[in-house]
Amino acid sequence: MTEGQSFVDLYDILHVDPGCDDKTLEAAYRFLAKLYHPDRKETADSEKFNEVIEAYRQLRDVDRRAEYDALYAEHGRYRHSQRFRDSRAASPDQSAVSDAAAHAKILRFLYDSRRKNAQSAGVAGFYVQEMLGCSDEQFEFYRWYLLAKGYIETNEQGGLAITVEGVDKIIAESRQAVEEMRLIAQAAPTAD
Repeated sequence: MTEGQSFVDLYDILHVDPGCDDKTLEAAYRFLAKLYHPDRKETADSEKFNEVIEAYRQLRDVDRRAEYDALYAEHGRYRHSQRFRDSRAASPDQSAVSDAAAHAKILRFLYDSRRKNAQSAGVAGFYVQEMLGCSDEQFEFYRWYLLAKGYIETNEQGGLAITVEGVDKIIAESRQAVEEMRLIAQAAPTAD
């Protein structure tokens, strides 16, 4: 930001709290870049798309973010509630996004376990819960959902294992993520 230029609230552009972590920042960026992407007919907005990319570039770099935070404080900006927040203080809408992220993390964990040992891929629920760092109630919800959807199963030893449907889901989501990253990279302005 140069002298004479008006202050731009990068946190507001990304709809994040200034105290958000890197994971929340990236999730907001991915969501908004996808939403405003020029190839998305329903919600395309190239101006907002470019603002989102530039805001993320600035805030993802630790040093640039620290400089910006000093400016942010100078302009009297304070933490405010936004759409994307840490899951510890999630709104009802954000809790579903947090749950989806936990489901994906469980599936990825069990997918990796299945790839390493296809014949004996069960993982004790305790280890999965420990990997997530969640409460018993949260883990039971995640387990219930993934079992009901058929993405995971309980093996003879009581461990959790990914099913064929779960593997297919991981593969489909991986392909979609690669395609989205390709589209975002194509539309992103060149680096300074």
